[in-house]
Amino acid sequence: MSESKRHKQLEIQHTDDMIDYISNLPDCILHHILSFLPTKEVVKTSVSSKRWKNIWASVPNLDFDDTLLYASEVDCQHSSESTSFMNFVERILRLRDASAIEKFRLSCRVWSNAPQISSWISSAIMHNVRELDLCIFAEDSSVIPQSVFDCKSLVILKIEMDCVIEIPPRISFPFLKTLHLSLVTFLDDDSTEKLLTSCVALEELVLLDCDCGILKNFTISSLTLKRLTIDDLPVYEPNDCKIKIDAKNLTCLKYIGYLSNEIFLSNVPSLVKACIHIPILHGRQKEVACRAVDLLKGLRNVVFLKVSNRTMEGLMYAGSMLDRFPVFPNLTHLVLTMEIGNYTFRALMDLLNFCPTLQSINLSEGFDRCMRLGENDLIWLLVPICISHHLKALTFKNFHADDSEICFLKCVLKYARVLEKMDVWWCKTEPRDLKKRRDVRKELEIIEKSSAACIINFS
Repeated sequence: MSESKRHKQLEIQHTDDMIDYISNLPDCILHHILSFLPTKEVVKTSVSSKRWKNIWASVPNLDFDDTLLYASEVDCQHSSESTSFMNFVERILRLRDASAIEKFRLSCRVWSNAPQISSWISSAIMHNVRELDLCIFAEDSSVIPQSVFDCKSLVILKIEMDCVIEIPPRISFPFLKTLHLSLVTFLDDDSTEKLLTSCVALEELVLLDCDCGILKNFTISSLTLKRLTIDDLPVYEPNDCKIKIDAKNLTCLKYIGYLSNEIFLSNVPSLVKACIHIPILHGRQKEVACRAVDLLKGLRNVVFLKVSNRTMEGLMYAGSMLDRFPVFPNLTHLVLTMEIGNYTFRALMDLLNFCPTLQSINLSEGFDRCMRLGENDLIWLLVPICISHHLKALTFKNFHADDSEICFLKCVLKYARVLEKMDVWWCKTEPRDLKKRRDVRKELEIIEKSSAACIINFS
């Protein structure tokens, strides 16, 4: 046998050994490997060998997505592609064995046959599904079967659906820990509150672009809730809805939106982390500022606070309300997103006066290029106590080495007595000027610092 043929035979034998080795793995490991593949690809493995022939029928994760139908220019409701998708899902669920489903994800952005989709979801529930992830573009609320709300095996439930959710008389979620609702419309106060109070083990609640316009009083009350996200950014007009949050074990809050609904944090003593993004909406500045101040009042115990500069701009319109602004006695880390301008810088300094023990400031987008700041500006006559006595770390990103930026860093170095490090990140969108960078570094290093231990890092 020639050398080349012998080498080729060895390669084939090696490949066969590898296939046998994988095929001899326990079912649980094979299931784990297949869990990273779309269901369509999982089924294709059935032709690999006898060992793989039926393994797909018991995979713990099922993922059905019809988004590929978007490429069709014809009416997908009656196209062959749509029919093929329906037949594929039907076949997989019909041939599946009795084993439990760990995760069932169904995305129907084109296919919208409500009875058919409802039967697929019911099939997953009959298999004691633990995670149900539904993205359905259907106007018929009956697409969600009533059995979903009485599924005792569910641990994670995610629903994205642009229509009203009809809450049945009986709801039981004894083990549900995560609930994500996107685009849904809440029907009334009572049914909405009933839905949430039925989640007796809930730890994470996410409300994305949900319509609360019909509601008047929406109470989120939970003894187990730890993480809450509310995103109502598309809503521009103010609503009369009052959202009350009563969750004594809540540790993390994220809010994004125009504060079209009033939000009251009435009982959140464990809250340690908050991320707030409130864009300015022209014509409603004072109203938004008033609601922003009320929201920030409920965050007085946080340790970590992330706010957008738009939120800071809102404080500019607060006026006399700042007299009633809370002190943040535990706040040690402050992150500001978006660029800081002339007006937001003053609002920032006002905010720092309410953060007496702040230790870390992160300016993630740096200064506006139109910023005008001098070392002799009146704003430096009263330096916030947190800068002079507690600030240990300053991060300044998107640095251009403009005069105002250099001035700010100099003043921090001048007044911060316990500063340990200053991290400066150069702007990545501008060409490198190595001489300018060396000059700025030298200028900051040679000035007299209040903290001799401070280290300046440029990245």
